[in-house]
Amino acid sequence: MGKFAGKKAVVTGGTHGMGLAIVQALLDGGAEVVLTGRNETKIEEARTELKSDSAHVVRSDAASMADIRALAGTVRDKLGRIDYLFVNHGIAEVQTLEEVTEDSWDRHFAVNAKGAFFTVQSLSALINDGGAIVFTTVANDLIFPGLSAYSGSKEAVRAISHVLAAEFLPRKIRVNSVAPGYIKTPTMGVAGLTEEERREFERQGSETTPLKRNGTVEEVAAAALFLAADATFTTNVEFPVDGGFAQGLSGAH
Repeated sequence: MGKFAGKKAVVTGGTHGMGLAIVQALLDGGAEVVLTGRNETKIEEARTELKSDSAHVVRSDAASMADIRALAGTVRDKLGRIDYLFVNHGIAEVQTLEEVTEDSWDRHFAVNAKGAFFTVQSLSALINDGGAIVFTTVANDLIFPGLSAYSGSKEAVRAISHVLAAEFLPRKIRVNSVAPGYIKTPTMGVAGLTEEERREFERQGSETTPLKRNGTVEEVAAAALFLAADATFTTNVEFPVDGGFAQGLSGAH
């Protein structure tokens, strides 16, 4: 019997990167999971990679209220009730002050903030009392030029998580966040980077992170699962997975 045997979970943004690592760890532990994505290629790749009857891959756009409502129906049909909800989806586009448009600003907030809030609202009735919600935010002080819309939307998620932690107290549902720093993924978490820009982003992460390397998606997944399953007397906490970046370590040796 695995650690998560009998458990049921939803992971938004679960078809690649950190979300997929969370899904894989849950499945390895015996859980049944609904995971979402909006990119058809990533969805098919996830289906191929997971190859599990316990993984239900669903196309769902977090910016679409219709999709969010439909997701609740799918989760109810596939899983019934759930123990864990990982609100992991997000978009990040590099745009300088002059390049940000009203549309791109609204797109970031629609997916990252509005989508996060209404996903929880839509699925809240399906979460078992005593369950857990884990948001993916971003490491404090992780400042990269051109990510103002992204950073603003993630700060909104951070604030939302704090308020919801208070609102879910009567149901003993714990609400926490995992805050990644520089994590090595195929896109480094930012859409539209050239290969040269991606390498520079990774290089900057290795240089500025006190542990002198980028993190892995498995390390983020381990932290997210700890908050969901093991930290049973912990709520309203943001857990940095950033190699000491936001903790002010100098990294000097």
